Amino acid sequence: MDIPLPSRSALKAQAKRLRQTVNAAGTPLTHAEALETVARQWGARDWNTLSARAQDAPQQGYAPGQRVSGRYLGHRFCGFVKAARLMPGGRHALTLRFDDAIDVVQSRQFSAWRKQVNCVVNGKGRSLRVTSNGQPHVIINDAWSGA
Repeated sequence: MDIPLPSRSALKAQAKRLRQTVNAAGTPLTHAEALETVARQWGARDWNTLSARAQDAPQQGYAPGQRVSGRYLGHRFCGFVKAARLMPGGRHALTLRFDDAIDVVQSRQFSAWRKQVNCVVNGKGRSLRVTSNGQPHVIINDAWSGA
């Protein structure tokens, strides 16, 4: 399955995150090297080729099979969109399937593991429902949002 190419700005944000992560691990990486690495990850010969193929507008929406990562109830996750439905107002009803189950309970007394969740997110990948401290239940950091 082909994943739609994200916007140019989202690709640049991906390169920036890559550079920060690699540099934090003690391996120097220039911005140009990060751009070239992102280009190869997306199957392009080089950054100029990828940049020419990328659109300026971000991807609108989610599709089954699309890889996503982010946070669920404050816990990091990687996974994929199992089901997606566009709703009025640019919202998306999603079923997310996590690669690894997440323990959503803060207690040491017991656990409650989640491997799949249903949620409704806005165009920026933030759920409409929030926790008691005001944080969205789901925050999707996908290639399209640049987050």
